Amino acid sequence: MLGSAGTLIAGTLIAGAMAAPAANADSGRRTVSEAQGAAIAAARAAKTGIDWKDCPADWGLAKPVECGWVSVPLDYANPQGKHIKLAVDRARSTGSKDERQGSLVYNPGGPGGSGMRFPLRITNKAPLWEKTAKAYDFVGFDPRGVGHSAPISCVDPQEFVKAPKLDPVPDSEADKSAQRKLAAEYADGCLERSGEMLPHMTTPNTARDLDVIRAALGDKKLNFVGVSYGTYLGAVYATLFPNHVRRMLVDSVVNPSREKIWYQANLDQDVAFQMRWDDWKAWVAKNDATFHIGDTPEKVEAQWLKLRSAAKKEPIGGVVGPAELIGFFQGAPYYDSAWVPTAEVWSKYLAGDEQALVDAAGPDLSDTAGNIASENGNAVYTAVECADAKWPTSWKKWDRDNTELHKNHPFMTWANAWMNLPCATWGVQQQTPIEVKSGKGLPPVLIVQAERDAATPYEGGVELHKRLEGSRLITEKDAGSHGVTNLVNPCINERVDTYLLSGKTDSRDVTCTPHATPKP
Repeated sequence: MLGSAGTLIAGTLIAGAMAAPAANADSGRRTVSEAQGAAIAAARAAKTGIDWKDCPADWGLAKPVECGWVSVPLDYANPQGKHIKLAVDRARSTGSKDERQGSLVYNPGGPGGSGMRFPLRITNKAPLWEKTAKAYDFVGFDPRGVGHSAPISCVDPQEFVKAPKLDPVPDSEADKSAQRKLAAEYADGCLERSGEMLPHMTTPNTARDLDVIRAALGDKKLNFVGVSYGTYLGAVYATLFPNHVRRMLVDSVVNPSREKIWYQANLDQDVAFQMRWDDWKAWVAKNDATFHIGDTPEKVEAQWLKLRSAAKKEPIGGVVGPAELIGFFQGAPYYDSAWVPTAEVWSKYLAGDEQALVDAAGPDLSDTAGNIASENGNAVYTAVECADAKWPTSWKKWDRDNTELHKNHPFMTWANAWMNLPCATWGVQQQTPIEVKSGKGLPPVLIVQAERDAATPYEGGVELHKRLEGSRLITEKDAGSHGVTNLVNPCINERVDTYLLSGKTDSRDVTCTPHATPKP
């Protein structure tokens, strides 16, 4: 639900990178190790560079943002075989020539998120990024399968957004059977529509792509900011290419343990989502004078169950059932920025304004581009998480684990289970996740983590910190917004600036007080 080989150090293989790959007698194709393939592709990209131009008009990226393409092998074990093009964009640094430190590449998470809006932080003069913008070109990209980069699809986008969908919380075995059927059909649809891409939709391949982008940018080493799933991408990159890292900032961390990727990570999310949902209910109750939803968390929960029940009986506006409600309301435990808007919509509904809830939670079938992006994002999310790791194939296990978890963590458990269930019948081979760890030459990595994060529970930041020698962990105490570095908290903002500008970290880990609580 995150908005995924053995350890190979490609840097040690550059010297032999341009040697002729070995022929594979069976297929006639020429194959190498994936590490060699990545080195070959990076060497090629360093020569070719990026032909920067004005962005296509329909991409919504106005000048001075520039766009270009980077060619990468679909399969790094066959670097001379089929290539796909990755969309990249940049806004140039605002400082002097002497201040410039290279490119800062960004991934917002997902899997399935596009980083193409990152350069707008320079053009829109985002205050928190002003100092960093003097030193770096801000570079975004669409990862493989995403957006403009050989996009994949699993179902017709207009079908994907149709509502109302089945209630995620099952009342019977028949309800579970219906959801299982949908999940299996979705997996089949992915194979049918995007089968050629699926075996190669892994986090290690996206990390290799990242190294090719680094080379194409003309940077000897990578400066990287990863948020949410982007932290796992960064962790895998740091493992595969430790001596290619210059600065790496990871924010809201996926637990990189092999035991967690990805089945257990999603179960852990369900527990953390319940905790943050409870935090939000307490805040809503505290602000009952504004919202009139309930003056205790228990009364707010009772109103939630009443709303779910009403929407199950008769979808609101014909389109908002329990599934759509969860889709909308989960924004509040995800992001503090959604606390006020979510409560306002709910408050309006209780005061008799149904339309506000329909507009917020219902589908917009006229938004073709948005629906294509939504379906594509879900397809990539599924493809990467299903390909990265082996998932349980036994329905008994899924049923037992989620039934048990739902008892005390009902907010997201079943919705999350159905979203991930296509991985139980996935049509291509599933990999073993790499063992994330420090490699020779890895500089200090800065880790930022909120203590009560729902999407990436706090333990993930602690686990990555243990694995990356010399890393520093900044904890935002008593806070739970997902994506900390884009919020105003001087204790964190100043340390992020110092790290990105000088590479310096505190001599020990730091705990910061929380950013300001939202006000109605």
